[in-house]
Amino acid sequence: MKATEVKPGIYWVGAIDWGVRDFHGYVTPNGTTYNNYLILDEKVTLLDTVKFDFSDVMMESIRSLVAPEKIDVIVINHIEIDHVSSLDRIMECAPAAEIYITGKGKEGLARHFDISKWKIHVVKTGDSLHIGKRNLLFIETPMLHWPDSMVTYVKEDKLLISQDAFGQHYASSGRFDDEINESVLQDAVIDYYANILMPFGPLIKKKIEEMEKLHLDIDMIAPDHGVIWRKDPGKVLNWYMRMADSKADLRVVIVYDTMWESTERLTLPMFQGIRSTGVDASIIKLRATPMSSAIKEFWKSRGLLVGTPTLNNIMYPTVAEFLTHLRGLRPSNRIAGAFGSFGWGGGAVKEAYSEFKRMGLEIVEPGIEVQYRPSTEDIEKAFQFGKDFAEKVVLFHRKFQDE
Repeated sequence: MKATEVKPGIYWVGAIDWGVRDFHGYVTPNGTTYNNYLILDEKVTLLDTVKFDFSDVMMESIRSLVAPEKIDVIVINHIEIDHVSSLDRIMECAPAAEIYITGKGKEGLARHFDISKWKIHVVKTGDSLHIGKRNLLFIETPMLHWPDSMVTYVKEDKLLISQDAFGQHYASSGRFDDEINESVLQDAVIDYYANILMPFGPLIKKKIEEMEKLHLDIDMIAPDHGVIWRKDPGKVLNWYMRMADSKADLRVVIVYDTMWESTERLTLPMFQGIRSTGVDASIIKLRATPMSSAIKEFWKSRGLLVGTPTLNNIMYPTVAEFLTHLRGLRPSNRIAGAFGSFGWGGGAVKEAYSEFKRMGLEIVEPGIEVQYRPSTEDIEKAFQFGKDFAEKVVLFHRKFQDE
């Protein structure tokens, strides 16, 4: 890969990972990028590194601009492995380089490397660094999405280097937002937010408001994954504020799995019942769909219906995994119901409702639980349940429309 100039004297020196399909359990059908940035100033400054597998690519890009030995400053915005694991390669070339990082970042860095000989400066929100023609402003963003996280603002270039915030797992030949179809890009942003940042909505909103109070003049946002926002960075900020408020569309997603097709037979009449009210709906079978895709569809939808067979008196394993994963993402402002089938003993639907309550979701009870293969009467009940559920979703959704 060649270095790409993003601002005069500021370059992308990252790597494109076209082949990755599993990012710590999050399916990435479009691959991803590991973005980091080099500023050529009186003090040559590198912001973040890349995943170690791509360290040679990074080093080649840096060498096309300057000898790595000339790097004076390294800013580490985030210590997750995909951003920091090439740091030792840089320090081998430039052992005198000074590292700027948060306090939590320094603690974590010491768990990855022997930092005893490195010159490390701990920074906090409001601290700045003069590197020549430019000044770097550091802003801590704890739990967005790790305790160590921060962003760096390059004042003279109106550039926000935002680490994982505003990123996407999306590999492309284009480096900028105006080189990608907007609908494709928005879907990638939603996918990334739903699967990684969903738990941190209130913190995200607070941090964006905090940056607004600092009166930062931002005309470009450069995240550590995906494309760089140069055409309209305000657009992704608005998208994030909407997502931070846990906004959703008036629609229902049916997420289910099935053992002998009995639970599956309930999904279509339920879908038809929902659609009879005019509410949009979709159906996702878990064993045929990546977990991250199911989470994204949940995020888009105001209502969730979960279908699960009973296996050994509890939920089917794939459904249990989905709800456990969802609980960890701490969803809000959603309404849920459950349905399923059983053989000689039930329990799965009851357990699903217990999970909804643990998550604090609005619920519609009772659900539907049928024995063995659904009868004609069961099919009619499933249609009616879908219809009734959709009507309750409409009322629930209206509360948020009025806010």
